[in-house]
Amino acid sequence: MAVYRRETRIDISLEMTVGHDSCRETSPIWYQETALSIQSSIEAKLTEAFSPERLTVINESHLHAGHHHTEGGKEEIFDGTGETHFRVRIVAQAFTGLSRVERHRAVNAALAEELKGGLHALAIEPAAPGEKTRW
Repeated sequence: MAVYRRETRIDISLEMTVGHDSCRETSPIWYQETALSIQSSIEAKLTEAFSPERLTVINESHLHAGHHHTEGGKEEIFDGTGETHFRVRIVAQAFTGLSRVERHRAVNAALAEELKGGLHALAIEPAAPGEKTRW
């Protein structure tokens, strides 16, 4: 049985620009394409790649508030908001017979786009069916 944690946010915006003799209205949100959250993207890609029996994606960004990092050559303190640090717990038949390193490489390959984007840290806890897990 797969376990999913999903947060839903709906933004509705309407913008009017009034010019000399024209009025332009942007499309309502239901006509616009919206990007998936990083968490939703991770869940979708791992489900497609591995057909897991269990999958939990946990946003741990808030746990890293106050950490220092360098941005554009100057030091900044991370405020803990956003989607930058995740933990993935996944049980899938695809991991049977693979070493821990091979499992991590497979998950990293499936999430290559996210890792190149805004995803800063990814803790991976993969298992094959029947293997003991700490969670």
